[in-house]
Amino acid sequence: MRMRWISILSAGVLAAGAAPTPTPAPMDTDELYQVGQQLFDQLAPPDIKDQYEFPSKDEWDRFASRLQQALDGDSLEKLAAFEPEARAALAAARTIPGYADYADWLQLRIDEMEAAKQAVARPGPSSGGRPGTHVPHYDLWLARESGRPVPPGAAALMPLLRAAFKAEGMPPELAWIAEAESSLNPSARSPAGARGLFQLMPETARSLGLSTFLPDDRTDPEKSAHATARYLRALFAKFGSWPLALAAYNAGEGRVSRLLASRGATDFAGVASALPSETRMYVPKVCALVEVRTGESLEALRPQPG
Repeated sequence: MRMRWISILSAGVLAAGAAPTPTPAPMDTDELYQVGQQLFDQLAPPDIKDQYEFPSKDEWDRFASRLQQALDGDSLEKLAAFEPEARAALAAARTIPGYADYADWLQLRIDEMEAAKQAVARPGPSSGGRPGTHVPHYDLWLARESGRPVPPGAAALMPLLRAAFKAEGMPPELAWIAEAESSLNPSARSPAGARGLFQLMPETARSLGLSTFLPDDRTDPEKSAHATARYLRALFAKFGSWPLALAAYNAGEGRVSRLLASRGATDFAGVASALPSETRMYVPKVCALVEVRTGESLEALRPQPG
């Protein structure tokens, strides 16, 4: 019997019209499902078709809903529990031509699911690391990032990205956020519509002066680096710390602002438990990654005045 085939299409295209070929307007869910089925029928290798069958529409919608809930919810347990299903989706995605950019996005989310599993198994969200970090699960991520090889594109891309951040008055060390966002893949896509090295959403990109359609400036390393540096600079000016700025970058500044106000909190630790589980893993991941790659504590870095 053939197994139901769960792919990155079901994990992704559904959320925001993220099809392999850019479209000027988003499609509805039914159209997206039809595109996914057509791509499977046309592009999946024969051996894959022998082993799997494309999921039904109900299965597609349920998988999509569970993935989004796992990422957006505040339960690390639910995020961790989604790892096996996400791994199956990743394996399928790697077989479909044109879906490597989505697969790279999902691989990073699986990394966060793995870390969530570790965090759940621990007695408490110890921050560890350098004093003053105030980031739950920072020590967990420091251990994970310490053994991770540098992505292949780093030698070519990082000098350019660092120069762009420096030109915007930002610490060049922070350019390593691109690794956490895209594994340094300039074409990486997320199901929510984010794209590029820094995974900028269309609305955010346009607000920063980038084109998002013919051409999509988010896939231009230099342009996207300058835009991201300006955005992070503004977030730091608003929130006063990198962990909070990173939380706003990932989950939205409105959400972070509301949580700080409702909880009377002043730092990331004070709002972390109410943030999406993805954000709770993302912030310590970036903080640890910067330290591992540069030897600098993120909290010690500051934008240049002016």
